[in-house]
Amino acid sequence: MAAVKNQAAPVGQVVTLTPENRGRSLWADAMRRLLRNRLAMLGLVIILINIALAVLAPVIAPYAYDDQDRASSNSAPYWVTQVFPIMKPQGEEGGYVRVNNAYPFGTDAVGRDIFSRLLYGSRVSLMVAFIGPLVAIVLGMLVGLTAGYAGGWVDNTLMRFVDIFYAFPTLLFIILLMTFFRLGLENPPPGSIGAFMTDIDRSTGGMVFIFIGIGLTSWMQMARLVRGQVLAVREKEFIEAARSIGTPTNSIVLRHVLPNVLGPVIVAETLAIPTYISYEAFLSFIGLGVRPPVPSWGSMIAEGAERIISYPNQALFPALALFFVMFAFNFLGDGLRDALDPRMRGSD
Repeated sequence: MAAVKNQAAPVGQVVTLTPENRGRSLWADAMRRLLRNRLAMLGLVIILINIALAVLAPVIAPYAYDDQDRASSNSAPYWVTQVFPIMKPQGEEGGYVRVNNAYPFGTDAVGRDIFSRLLYGSRVSLMVAFIGPLVAIVLGMLVGLTAGYAGGWVDNTLMRFVDIFYAFPTLLFIILLMTFFRLGLENPPPGSIGAFMTDIDRSTGGMVFIFIGIGLTSWMQMARLVRGQVLAVREKEFIEAARSIGTPTNSIVLRHVLPNVLGPVIVAETLAIPTYISYEAFLSFIGLGVRPPVPSWGSMIAEGAERIISYPNQALFPALALFFVMFAFNFLGDGLRDALDPRMRGSD
């Protein structure tokens, strides 16, 4: 009879696990699946490139975002006129576009370099992309963890408070908040909190009130999600075991409940980032976003839309930048959702 190929190791002998039979943790397994997702990796690369461009904007940008060259207003390099046949260069029949290769993407109506403004405008969108989730995670997880684990009247009170805020249309609520911040606090009494906030908002180009407006509306969905996850986790056997040995409540929440709800939280906030970016772009589009001359892709689209027939590059270039960043976060969010799905564990 043939010898048995795999025999049990003698007692006391150390067995070395090979990469094939060594177990992987849930997070390591999720990272493995994420790295194999090409679309998610493409999204991550696009996001990292945009972060690098935003950070290095003062070095990469050939001009300051508010530099004006009136003599070169509404100009475009030669390659742009070839991409958009409607933009006929001066000298040709029916030509009206000033050809100026000194500006990579052309200039706007007041002679500002579009390429430089795109680089600086990425700072606004990316800051919103990270400030929005930060506020949502801090407030939403605090409310959700407290409501879900405490239960009873605490749960009812906090969730009814969330329901009241959730009853308002989010975008309309943000518009009302921004209108109040911008108009109601335009000339506050000197030395008041309103004057202090207005000064900070003006010094940052109008981004502080955008963060406040988006932050006050971004945490409600997160609170509901975390509460639902906590309600499912708190009755598990390992939670009951931790309670039975006298583990303090704060230790149970931080060491046992929180790690088990992080996966859905990360996925939900990554998928919500495009929504936050679109809110900022829309606010800037209607004039409630950043203060001129600070560039934002939304305000650049609004300015370019007025001349989109004659100079489509002024609106389409910032629109494409917004498109690529939003889709990059969507691709990354979809990849994280698949990677962190426990039902996918062990699959490639």
